[in-house]
Amino acid sequence: MQQYVKIDGVTVDPKVAVAETNAVFMRSPISASLSGLWPRTIGVLLKFGFLLGYSFIMGQGEPGFAAATAASILSAPFINPVRMVEKQQRAFMKTTGAEKPLMEIFREAAAKNFMPLFRGTIPLMGHSFASAVLGLVGQPKLQKYVQKELGATGMFGQSSTNLISSAIVSPIYVMVTNPLSRLEVIMQTNSIKGSAISTVDACKEIGADMAKFGLAGVFRGQGIGIAKAIVSLTLFHEGRIWLTTKFKDYNKRNGYVYDGGKK
Repeated sequence: MQQYVKIDGVTVDPKVAVAETNAVFMRSPISASLSGLWPRTIGVLLKFGFLLGYSFIMGQGEPGFAAATAASILSAPFINPVRMVEKQQRAFMKTTGAEKPLMEIFREAAAKNFMPLFRGTIPLMGHSFASAVLGLVGQPKLQKYVQKELGATGMFGQSSTNLISSAIVSPIYVMVTNPLSRLEVIMQTNSIKGSAISTVDACKEIGADMAKFGLAGVFRGQGIGIAKAIVSLTLFHEGRIWLTTKFKDYNKRNGYVYDGGKK
């Protein structure tokens, strides 16, 4: 919410945006925390599904840069409508105190042949690519290095090195993706009934924000974004590693893994 708080249609100082966001959260902490949850969950499953699915089809043990590129482009038409709905649900919490109903969003989109659901697709592709390369491809490679260096001491296990790797990657990840995420927010929180904001116009708005408030205007929500990234990356990779181990064990138990004839 820090990225799109406006008063009378005017972008406010980042400090004011933080205060406004905190006020909304304090009024309805549970509603604010859970707003857009279902669309967000669907979007995450789609993105990870494309990434891991491509890796599986191409026979890659772990997702690589090709998988990240394919997932960011191929998944965008499916993920963007979901993210648009998510942003619309959250955009009006400041004035109503509740998320916008899904059916109301769909009715407004239907009146324009559902085209508003594809606002922000171009920034989303860049955001998804950077997210996949840094968070989903780069983090496991860094985790292996950290595991090798710190794991040898006997003081750090797999989960600890996973957390450390996420903490190292997250600031870089957020610094790269935050401006792209901001473009999405500008384009997707605008009323569906109103005119669409183009990518160029969104870039101009960020430029004006930077001219007025400096880098703080560009990197709104950076702090909370880093905290979220550390938690989400750590949990995602913990789940990925756990599932991978379970599937490998299952395949070995049932003789689905060729061992080269070894007994």
